[in-house]
Amino acid sequence: MANEPRGNGGPNPRLEGSGGGMESSKDSSRCSSPGLDPERHERLREKMRRRMESGDKWFSLEFFPPRTAQAAVNLISRFDQMGAGGPLFIDVTWHPAGDPGSDKETSSMTIASTAVNYCGLETMLHMTCCRQSQEQITGHLHKARRLGLKNILALRGDPVGEQWEEEEGCFRYARDLVKLIRSEFGDYFDICVAGYPKGHPDAESLEDDLKHLKEKVDAGADFIITQLFFEADTFFHFLKACSRMGISCPILPGIFPIQGYHSLRQLVKLSKLEVPQKIRDVIEPIKDNDDAICNYGIDHAVSLCQELLASGLVPGLHFYTLNRRMATTEVLKRLGMWAEDPRRPLPWAVSAHPKRREEDVRPIFWASRPKSYIYRTQDWDEFPNGRWGHSSSPAFGELKDYYLFYLTSKAPREELLRMWGEELTSEESVFEVFVHYLSGEPNQSGCPVTCLPWNDEPLAAETSLMKEELLRVNRQGILTINSQPNINGKPSSDPVVGWGPSGGYVFQKAYLEFFTSRDTVGALLQVLKKYEQRVNYHIVDVKGENITNAPELQPNAVTWGIFPGREIIQPTVVDPVSFMFWKDEAFALWVEKWGKLYAEGSPSRMIIQDIHDNYFLVNLVDNEFPLDNCLWQVVEDTFELLHRPGTRGDRLRDPVP
Repeated sequence: MANEPRGNGGPNPRLEGSGGGMESSKDSSRCSSPGLDPERHERLREKMRRRMESGDKWFSLEFFPPRTAQAAVNLISRFDQMGAGGPLFIDVTWHPAGDPGSDKETSSMTIASTAVNYCGLETMLHMTCCRQSQEQITGHLHKARRLGLKNILALRGDPVGEQWEEEEGCFRYARDLVKLIRSEFGDYFDICVAGYPKGHPDAESLEDDLKHLKEKVDAGADFIITQLFFEADTFFHFLKACSRMGISCPILPGIFPIQGYHSLRQLVKLSKLEVPQKIRDVIEPIKDNDDAICNYGIDHAVSLCQELLASGLVPGLHFYTLNRRMATTEVLKRLGMWAEDPRRPLPWAVSAHPKRREEDVRPIFWASRPKSYIYRTQDWDEFPNGRWGHSSSPAFGELKDYYLFYLTSKAPREELLRMWGEELTSEESVFEVFVHYLSGEPNQSGCPVTCLPWNDEPLAAETSLMKEELLRVNRQGILTINSQPNINGKPSSDPVVGWGPSGGYVFQKAYLEFFTSRDTVGALLQVLKKYEQRVNYHIVDVKGENITNAPELQPNAVTWGIFPGREIIQPTVVDPVSFMFWKDEAFALWVEKWGKLYAEGSPSRMIIQDIHDNYFLVNLVDNEFPLDNCLWQVVEDTFELLHRPGTRGDRLRDPVP
């Protein structure tokens, strides 16, 4: 099993008693060039300032913590879906009743830290100060910083009953929270505060409320997000009033696309707002038609946003999503602000944790399980930058819990059974699951196979470049879980394989990773003798028996890019030592994610267990990237040899030395 994480973890921490020839983690992960994505190195207020100076408009999204573990799984999936549209940041609300600062999977703290670390989203955590001591609040802030959160929306919070009652030892105003953050943490956090275009319900007047807002800004707040409103003039009047009060920081309008009659009534009740009569006149006759109300809400939000943006006074828009995707996404698409295909800064999903901002190299094995990779390397103090370096003992944390909510499948057990088979009858029925996943065609039960244990997401776009070849080999028992085509100098803007800044060129070596039987491995090893100088291979079984022709401890770059004014970036490698840590996870997924769907001792469970126990995990790299990919020929030659009369004798029975 994988080693326990070390305190000074990195990709290659020096072993005690090891020879002096090993490079230190710091030396081997030297910075080779400026970061590919400048926004990874900027704090939120700097991102805002840069976009305001350039005139680029942005949007942000608000979510609230779910109540159940399955809802948490669904929300993290929503983060991934809506993160693809290019929000500048998201924020997560603070629910005192839900133990918000705890480690529960439904807590505000956990949801926000998951968005940062595992979804790569700039994230702001709401935090209220009522009914909490200064010591409790400070503890929450220390935890937030430790988890990689660096933006706080400072709020007073709501009273327990109808009226506000001051509690001894607790803060009374949000400005007290802002002051605490600045006094205890200096400039570490970017701080947002709330603004109320029609005045806070508890304020004596709008002018009185603006004085409190000015105090929050003077105490150290960086920007303001407003409560929702329904008419653009409401926001414009608020902006003018703020200007007269001397408030000059960015002010973002809070946008609420109306999505249903009851949700609107509930939100209005909580915020103590009045819905304009002209909106009520439209909604009341259709209040029982959710689709009609949602369509109206989208139209109204688009019109409101267009008026706000046309004024030139609004740098960005903040959307209250209610954890729903459709309405907000549709509004942003109509506004032309939704980035359908945002440029990838790197070929893999990045984390937004501050300590990973320099990270630009990873092993390819976790390409389809980036959240698992981030989890297993969360205790590293340094991350590879520029190159992976020699690695004698990467300190990968052990993955004991395959059911962490951000690692579990979005599909419930019943759906997984429909996709992967209510009952398996043979190894060939397993082959068919892989084939249906690749083809997109429904299985015998009429159910599309949209995920596998090693990949919970749709197929990568580049898979289409080799789809027919993948289908052919999977039908014959080469069960692929990771692959990439060879690429020789495609523009970095290429919609399928491109990544990194504009004006660059990207390169890839062909890569194929798969499970296959002992007999197939025996034939494969004989075929690979003909490709010894061209193809690097690693072949391992669940017990750790390892066959490779790769130089000891030497990583092989399989993806790299050349960009104007920068050194070569090589973000993806095949690392022989990391592969041995990955194989534990890859083999375990057979049982943990697939086998345990069936009753213990059942034929289906035994088929999966037999594959786990007896198959090999193989990776192949074709180093001649300018030439046609030879790996498909390697596999064809393997099957030709395997099926040749007289070759299934003793010399193939036990191929592993």
